[in-house]
Amino acid sequence: MARHPTVKQVLTHPVHFLAFGFGSGLSPVAPGTVGTIAAVPIYLLLNTFSQFAYFAAVVLISLLGVLIAGKSAQLLQVHDHGGIVIDEICGYLLTMLLAPPGWWWVITGFILFRIFDIVKPWPIHYLDQRLKGGLGIVVDDLMAGIYALLSLQLVVLAVQ
Repeated sequence: MARHPTVKQVLTHPVHFLAFGFGSGLSPVAPGTVGTIAAVPIYLLLNTFSQFAYFAAVVLISLLGVLIAGKSAQLLQVHDHGGIVIDEICGYLLTMLLAPPGWWWVITGFILFRIFDIVKPWPIHYLDQRLKGGLGIVVDDLMAGIYALLSLQLVVLAVQ
């Protein structure tokens, strides 16, 4: 498969469809941000369950994300194709663990996650450079999600 898949390839190949965040990673501008936007409805759905079920879903989605991102990258013959955004979905879902309900928190979590995903403070950048395959694609976004989760919880404490 080509290094730059067509819209048809992404939308018809199950691995690419999931890896590209249901097609959101096809965005020609800021695919990571658009992929994170695609995570919001998933968060809203998962947030209707208990915190334990939510956490279990994030773990499962992240494990599957490692496999899916790795397979998509392998098929594309590109380590971390910019259109692969399942890692952003995993990172945002982790960010929103324990978040209070409401759109203010959805947006605040989104902004915090994008900041940490883009800036990549230590050890995120280190992990991004060292780990390969699906694990390398997803782990740095999970780390960004942890940083954003902790930051979001600090904001929650500050406003309560």
